[in-house]
Formats: sequence, C-alpha cells, structure tokens
Amino acid sequence: MSTDAARMWPPGAATGVGSLPGTDAAQAVKLVFDELPDLPHLPELPARGAGGAMVGRAAAILVDMPVDLQPAGWRLVPRPGLDLRRSRDLLERDLDALTEVAADYAGSFKIAVTGPWTLAAELELPRGHKALSDTGATRDIADALTAGLVEQVEQIAQRVPGARILVQLDEPSLPAVLAGRIRTPSGFSVLPAVEEGLVVERLRILLGGLRALPATVGVGVHCCAPAVPLAALRAAGVDFVGLDVTALTRAEDDAVGEIVEAGVRLMAGLVPTRPISPAAPISPTGPTGPTGPTGPTAPAGAAGRAGAAGRAGAAGRAVLAAPKLSDVRRTVEPVIALWRRLGFRPEQLGEVVAVTPTCGLAGLGTDDARTVMRHCRKAGRVLVDAPS
Repeated sequence: MSTDAARMWPPGAATGVGSLPGTDAAQAVKLVFDELPDLPHLPELPARGAGGAMVGRAAAILVDMPVDLQPAGWRLVPRPGLDLRRSRDLLERDLDALTEVAADYAGSFKIAVTGPWTLAAELELPRGHKALSDTGATRDIADALTAGLVEQVEQIAQRVPGARILVQLDEPSLPAVLAGRIRTPSGFSVLPAVEEGLVVERLRILLGGLRALPATVGVGVHCCAPAVPLAALRAAGVDFVGLDVTALTRAEDDAVGEIVEAGVRLMAGLVPTRPISPAAPISPTGPTGPTGPTGPTAPAGAAGRAGAAGRAGAAGRAVLAAPKLSDVRRTVEPVIALWRRLGFRPEQLGEVVAVTPTCGLAGLGTDDARTVMRHCRKAGRVLVDAPS
C-alpha cells in the first residue's frame, strides 16, 4: 500500500455516500462534520432541485461543456442557460458552507461527483441521443469532468488548507454500461456494451490527473449496484472502492480479495438506508422516466444513492420510513465474515475498511439520517476494537 493510500483515512473511520435530506447547505455540512469527524464529506442536497442532485452537480463541474435541463433530463447544449447557472450557484453555496463550517479543519475529506460513464449514460446529445452512444462525446465528457474536478480540488484546498482530499467518482450505471443495459431515450432498445478496455482507459486517465494534485491523497469509485466490476476498477488504478457489502455474493470473494491484496481500500456499505419494503426507485434525474441507473435495465441496487439523490426536490415527495438498524455487531458481520473467508488478518480490517451507509440518505428525515451516520461511526470502531 502506498504512503498516500495508507493515510487516506484513520483506522475505524466512517463516512457518507453523498446525499442528505434538507436544503440548508451549512446545516448539512455541520451535520456531517459532527457525526463523521474522521472522514467527513461534502454532502449533496437533492431536495433543492435537479441542480442539487448528482447529475446536476456534475454538470456544474464540467468545463466548457454546458448542459440544460430538458423534459427528458439533462442535455448537452451550445451555451450555458438558467439551469446550469443554478447548478453552479448551488455548488458555490455548498463550498461557501464548507468554508464557514470547516475552514480550520485538518484531516481527510471526501468529495463525490458522478463519474464519466454514468454521466455519459445520463446526458443526452443535442439531437437527443445518449452521449454514451458517441465515443467522441464520452471522451469529451471525461476530459471536461477531469478539468472541472481539478479546479474544484484546488479550490477546496484553498478554502480548507488542512484538508487531505479524497475524490470519489459515483458510477451506479457502470455495470449496466459494461453489460449493454443502458436504454436509449425512447426506452425501446438498449445501447451496445462499452468495451471494458475503453472504460478502464478513461477512468485511469481521469484518476491519474486527480492523483497528481498536491492536496489529493486518494481517488476511487463508488458503485452501489450489484456486480461491481472490481477487476476493471483495479486495472484503472483506484485507491479505494465503495460498494454495498450486504449485496456481495460469495462468487465475488476472490475479486474482493484481489483488490485488497493490490492495496485498494474499501468503503463498505453496511448500514441500511431504506425500510424493509422500500418504495419503487426513482430516476436520478428526477421525473424523467426509466432512463438512468434506476431504470428497469439497471440493477435495483443502484436505486439507493442514484434514486434518492435524484428526486429533484419535487414538492410533496415522500420521506422514506426509517431503516431498522440492528445491533452494531450484527451490522458489521457481513464484512467480518468476508474478511474471515479471505483469510486476511483481523487487525487489518479497521485499517483497510471504512464504514458507510449502503446508499445515500436524501430519502430519510434529518433525525433518521443522523442516526444512520452515528451507527456508521459505531460500526467503524467495532472493526478496530473487536474485528474477530
């Protein structure tokens, strides 16, 4: 494990996946720093509208690649419009809130943004086709995202000089991209699978550009869908992978073991964020139909962060019932059992694994979100204090 990888986060850390309920950025940032002090993150607040959800925030970061919100979702356009200005304004407010709450903070800090392949699966070209259908467009999106993230990391480093920054690319659609399960805008057919080598190449270039920044201590990918392409992510050179450990099958043990042996750390989704009988998932771009990570062609596991993060703040949207949280020891049992099957030393567990919710928290009430984050923090300590 590299020196930077070894200091990405302290043993027993817990962090969030991204989204939180509410519309007050300062309140949300304070909540994160209070409840997840070892590895806080910059939260998303999708209740503020589509510009505050995962695709809208990524759109605000893209350099020289304007988008606009259409009835069917976000579309690439020739020049910036009102929707993009609103997305950028929301992001600026988030950064102002971060400065207000945490200017003197020193430690690990995570930012998350929609990754290039999920973004290409969500954005439409000017004529209405998915950007994923155009190889040149996918390259341009990756380049624009890289440039924008470089600017954001440098800006955060100026605002919070003590922050050791981790960059998380959210890729809930990546398994569907590789499997050829992304639907066309009409919904009547699917796009061809993208070659794994191309996926790896684009991710490697993007991650490498971010890793070179002085303030960056780790770069990785989060995917809450089943069948996370772990071998491809390892080939792309990630420092960490975030995934829903409760959804892993034993057939994936070897792939997990290989990435851990390669020095990759895990953000393990262990704490449930949805009730026992969750409502049907909603598209991550808001009320736009089944075209994204939560559509019928995508794995249901992508619905958590992508779905909760994309409710677009519609008035009257339902708040999910609070998840039923078990004893902390039972919460961490899936990752302890996995560790045991892989034959790794128990004392490594708390160093390699950070605990997270299984998905985003935007669908919960504020008190329930706080409870989930506290449970994550307790679970992280168990991995250090009693890992066997």
